[in-house]
Amino acid sequence: MAYVLKNEQGEIVAASTNESLGDGWQQIEPNDKAYLAFLEAQLNSHSAFRESDIQLARVLEDLINILIERNLVQFTDFPSAAQKRLNDRQSMRRNNHKRLRLLDDDFPEI
Repeated sequence: MAYVLKNEQGEIVAASTNESLGDGWQQIEPNDKAYLAFLEAQLNSHSAFRESDIQLARVLEDLINILIERNLVQFTDFPSAAQKRLNDRQSMRRNNHKRLRLLDDDFPEI
């Protein structure tokens, strides 16, 4: 069962599957249109944040590479876990780039 919290206008402002959340929470059918619309809106808003986080991560990777190339920071200055993540991301990007180039080779130029 689903539980929702509504504002004074009757709009859903929070949702949960937990029963004992306190005053104001109402039980609602899982197929209720307003409930499903609320969940979809939440997913869409989180998707925008996720996309922004991905783009920011790429900016930070590029910044780290620039700092290393200019000898402003040493790769070994980073904790080992960060070094591993940076190496993993660089390897994934390199492999992805190789695959994309292979696909381009399969198709003749027009």
